[in-house]
Amino acid sequence: MRFTYTILAGLLFCCNIQGFGQSRAPKAVIFDTDMGPDYDDVGAIAVLHALANDNKARILATVASNKYPGIASVLNVFNTYFKRPDIPIGVPKGEALSEADWQHWSDTLLARYPHRIKSNDEVPDAVALYRKILAKQPDKSVTIITVGFFTNLSNLLQSGPDAYSKLSGKELVEKKVKQLVSMAGAFPKGREFNVMRDSTASLNVFSNWPGEIVFSGFEIGEKIKTGLPLIHNQQINHSPVKDAFAIAIPKAAEDAQGRMSWDQTAVLVGVMGAAPYFDVQPGRIIGLPNGDNDWDNSGSGHYYLKVKMPVPEVTALINDLMQRGPKQK
Repeated sequence: MRFTYTILAGLLFCCNIQGFGQSRAPKAVIFDTDMGPDYDDVGAIAVLHALANDNKARILATVASNKYPGIASVLNVFNTYFKRPDIPIGVPKGEALSEADWQHWSDTLLARYPHRIKSNDEVPDAVALYRKILAKQPDKSVTIITVGFFTNLSNLLQSGPDAYSKLSGKELVEKKVKQLVSMAGAFPKGREFNVMRDSTASLNVFSNWPGEIVFSGFEIGEKIKTGLPLIHNQQINHSPVKDAFAIAIPKAAEDAQGRMSWDQTAVLVGVMGAAPYFDVQPGRIIGLPNGDNDWDNSGSGHYYLKVKMPVPEVTALINDLMQRGPKQK
C-alpha cells in the first residue's frame, strides 16, 4: 500500500519517542554535503527543500564537504531552482577531498540552469560560515545534517575564537547545536564511504563531538531505492533534480530499480525525527584507523537507525518528496 506524504506527516504529531519524534516548530538546519561522488545528495537536497516548503525546516546554509571546481555553483543551482537563491554556501578552502561525479550530471546542470555563483572562490570557507551562522542562532537550536565527509565538522571542532565568536569550535557546537544527524557508518559494524574517505576527520568527530549524533547507516539507505517515479513523471519539466537522476540512473546496472537512498534518510530523520519511520539503537560508534566502524552498546550519546516502518512505505514517502518542485505562491 502506498502511503502519501500527507498521511505520514499527520502521523508524526502523535509520535515523540525519546525526543526523536516531530516537533511543531520548523527545524533550523545546516546541510553539509559532498554533492558529487554520488547523486543521492541531489535527492537529499530536494527532500530538504520540500520539507522547508511545508514549514518543517528552515535552511540556514548548504555547505560542501567536497571542493571540486563547481560544487558551490551546483548547490546554488538547486537553491535557485527551489526559489531560495540566497541561502549561504560554504566550501572548504584548506585540505579537503575533490571528487566529482563520473556521470556528468553536475556539469550538465550548470550548463542548463541559472546560478548566480560561478566559482568556489565566490563563497566563504566552510568553517568560517559555520561559525558565523552558529554564533547568531539561539542556544541548542541548530540541527546539522551531514551526508558527506566529516571534514568540515572536524575542522569546526578544532577552530579557535574569531570575529564571530569568542568560543572555540567545540564550545560553539556544544552551545548552539541541538543534534547532528549523519549518513555515515554501517551498523552494528562495517565499512562505509563517508567515514572511510576522510577517516581522520571521522575519528575526530566520533571522539570529540560534544552532543548527540544520530547515524543513518549504509544498511538503511541500501534498501530504499528511489528516483524512477521522478524520471517518469511527465508533469515535471525543466527540473535539475529530475535531470540528475535521468542522466545517472541509466549509467549503472545496479540502479535499474532506482538509486539507493542513503542521504535522503538522513534528511528525513534530521527534520522529521526518527519516529515513526525508524527505531534507534543507543550506544556509541567506534571509529577504527582503517576507516571501518564498530559499535559499543554500552556507550551513550550516539544512536543508529533500525528499520521499523516497512521499506516500501518509506520509499514511497521519499519518492513523493523528491518530486515536489518549488513552492508555488
